[in-house]
Amino acid sequence: MSGAVDLSALKQPAAAAGDIPGDHAVTEANFEERVLRRSTQVPVVVALYSQRSPGSIELVKLLEKLVGQGGGDWDLATVEAEANMRIAQAFGVQGIPTVVAVAAGQPLADFTGNQPEEQVTGWIAAVVDAVRGKLPGVGAAGADAEPEVPEDPRFVAAEEALENGDFAGAIAAYQAILTAEPNNAEAKAALRQVQFLSRVQEIDPSAVAKADADPSDLDAALAAADVEMFNQQPELAFDRLIAQVKRTAGDDRTRARTHLLELFELFDPAEPIVVAARRKLAAALY
Repeated sequence: MSGAVDLSALKQPAAAAGDIPGDHAVTEANFEERVLRRSTQVPVVVALYSQRSPGSIELVKLLEKLVGQGGGDWDLATVEAEANMRIAQAFGVQGIPTVVAVAAGQPLADFTGNQPEEQVTGWIAAVVDAVRGKLPGVGAAGADAEPEVPEDPRFVAAEEALENGDFAGAIAAYQAILTAEPNNAEAKAALRQVQFLSRVQEIDPSAVAKADADPSDLDAALAAADVEMFNQQPELAFDRLIAQVKRTAGDDRTRARTHLLELFELFDPAEPIVVAARRKLAAALY
């Protein structure tokens, strides 16, 4: 039937035959809107049935169930053939029930007679696949969305501990994940963040002023760098520690460098501020 039927004559509403009850009921009066226009967005499955045919009624009920499960990729129009003869004639109906898929205003595929659910489901899937990428409404409601991944209860527990201010509990939870999965990148990154947040809670807010007053005080410099990092001033923190690397030697230099590297790990390695700071650190070391 594809392409062989002229539906244009149905664009002008005919004298109304009584409206058919049901959310998907279509008559000659609303055929243009509910089928022709709607089919420019998604394929419309038109089911022509008769009240005198129990089998066709059962097929309509099946289609009404399936359209509710279709995710909006197709729509349904149920037409009582005897009350809407012009629609039946336009489709060249020779038996009841007849089901026709209409896309972009043209018949695409059809079948006649009652069919088992599995076969009807496969037929509809083939219709939807045939117009995917050609009609704007097919797949628009999330076809490109990634399937939702259930939350890992171990991470949920760690995050809840953190939200409750239980840094020790959150650290223990992330460490437990790493014990089971040493290469779990998400747990590694989260553990670094929580360890930093736990450490910075104990720092005197005046650490920056103290470090500025005495640049030779390494402990103050380390604490000040943490405060600056916590205050979203990573460049200041990096520069402060690089200055310590330049002016110190031996164990003190190792402490300053190690602390700086720990702060680097709070960021993506490709972050521009980290790349720039690593260059400065290399120059300070050599």
